[in-house]
Amino acid sequence: MAHQKLAVHLPMFLRDVIHKIRRNKIFYYANYYLQLVVPSQFYKRALSGKLARLSKFDIADIRKRVDYYNKLNEFSSVRDLNSYLKDIQGIESNSAYRVDTIKYSRYFNPHFKANFLFGDVTIVADKPSIQKSRPIHGDNTNAVILKLDRKRHFFFLKDHKKFSEKKDMLIGRAYISQPHRMRFMEMYFNNPLCDLGQVNTNSGNLEWLKPRISIAAHLDYKFILSLEGNDVATNLKWIMSSNSIAVMPKPKYETWFMEGTLIPDFHYIQIKDDYSDLAERLQYYIDHPEEAQKIINNAQQYIKQFLNPEQEDLISLLVLQKYFYYTSQTNDYLLKDLL
Repeated sequence: MAHQKLAVHLPMFLRDVIHKIRRNKIFYYANYYLQLVVPSQFYKRALSGKLARLSKFDIADIRKRVDYYNKLNEFSSVRDLNSYLKDIQGIESNSAYRVDTIKYSRYFNPHFKANFLFGDVTIVADKPSIQKSRPIHGDNTNAVILKLDRKRHFFFLKDHKKFSEKKDMLIGRAYISQPHRMRFMEMYFNNPLCDLGQVNTNSGNLEWLKPRISIAAHLDYKFILSLEGNDVATNLKWIMSSNSIAVMPKPKYETWFMEGTLIPDFHYIQIKDDYSDLAERLQYYIDHPEEAQKIINNAQQYIKQFLNPEQEDLISLLVLQKYFYYTSQTNDYLLKDLL
């Protein structure tokens, strides 16, 4: 209790420092390079031990998430795949994707093959592929989701400011380059219910330009804009762990966060795809704070399923094991044996 009271009174600059330390990639990469010195044989032997811990968790919940990320249900040929696991460090892409892939792929035979689509992926390939993001709608079976670029995307926080103490406004700071984000700014930049700003100078409209603000400063507002960018909205995860509410259209893309399972006006405030009802939706929840609080509670409950590191690791390993099983590279698939 004393710790909670202290946290409430932390000045904003100190809260900013804490957030930055938690997101610092120096420790993230240092841990990765330390792990590289461990012989690969150690990880292959450790796999069975990690999978044996399945009994600690709700197997039905684990299976549900594994099958959500990896929807493969028919066997395909390994000949269709591009990369050996042993060569993944040489794949030309953002290093964070390599780090996060190796975190789990090192537990498997380095001669197993996979197709990797790194970056902001909005397509489904014609072969089973491991990727960070995929379209929610349509047949996305070949798009197998792994928890990639996790340091940037999977950041949760503790918000000690009550919803009732926050400003009756929508805050939004974003890189503005995509047409849909420009359209939103054109409609609402000068709206009195909004504090919006563009943080980049290479596109968009310089009249929208405002300085970046910290995550802690966002938490002074009841509503936080969460518009998709090239794929998903990066800020959605930490917004849903706060005492503010994400405001957005229904998502079109998803990641490990399973955005496709989010329920409108239950986990977030949904606005129309053309944004025309934004002011009406904000005013409704300003006038009905008890309903707003229910959304906050539901969002924070949703977040809890991602907070157990051991469970997250187990699900990630099972997603990969299922991938290698359905690409005809192994007969081992733990959840198959538990049917």
